[in-house]
Amino acid sequence: MFRRRSDDAAASATVLEKQDETTQARDPQAKKGRPTPKRSEAEANRRTRVTVPKDRKEAARQGRERMRVEREKQRQALMNGDERHLPARDKGPVRRFARDYVDSRWSLAEFFLPAAVVILVLSIIKVPMLQLLSTLLFLLFFVFVILDFVRLGLGLRKQLAERFAGQNTRGAVAYGIMRTLQMRRLRLPKPQVRRGEKP
Repeated sequence: MFRRRSDDAAASATVLEKQDETTQARDPQAKKGRPTPKRSEAEANRRTRVTVPKDRKEAARQGRERMRVEREKQRQALMNGDERHLPARDKGPVRRFARDYVDSRWSLAEFFLPAAVVILVLSIIKVPMLQLLSTLLFLLFFVFVILDFVRLGLGLRKQLAERFAGQNTRGAVAYGIMRTLQMRRLRLPKPQVRRGEKP
C-alpha cells in the first residue's frame, strides 16, 4: 500500500520535472549566441534611439522634418548620382550600368515629345496635304522608335548578360528603355557619361 503511493509520487515528480523543462525552454524567436553588450555600448544604444515626444503636434513636426531631409538627400543624389541616397528603383550596379548604356547613345525615342508637338501643330492646320503629311510622319516616326527600342533592348540585354552573369538583372532592360523616352537633359538621375563614351 505505501509502496504504491511512493511509486506514484516518483512518477508525478518526473512529470513535473518534464513540465518545468518545457516551460523553461527558450522562446524560438529569442536571440541566441549573442554576447551581453558592455554597459557603455548599451547606454550608447539607448541614447541613439529616437525618442517619440508625447505631444502629437511635435511628433508630426519631427516626422515632417525627417521626410524633408530624406527628400533633399534623394534630390541631391539624383543630381550627382550618389548611390547611398538614390531611390530603391535606381540603386545598384545593374541599374547604374543600364543608365550609362542608354546615356552614352543617341536614340530616336528621346526626340519623341518634340516631334509629337510638331506633328500635332501640322495636324491642326486646315490644309489637307499637311494633315496627311503629319499622319504619315507620325506613323513613320513611331515605327522607327519601336525599331530603336528593339535595337537598344537587345544590345543592353547582351551587355548585362556578359557583365553581370549570374546576378539578378530583372527589369533592367525595361528601366533602360523607359529612360530613353526622356530628353537627356531632363533625365534623373543625371547622366554621368558623355555620348559615345563607353559605360
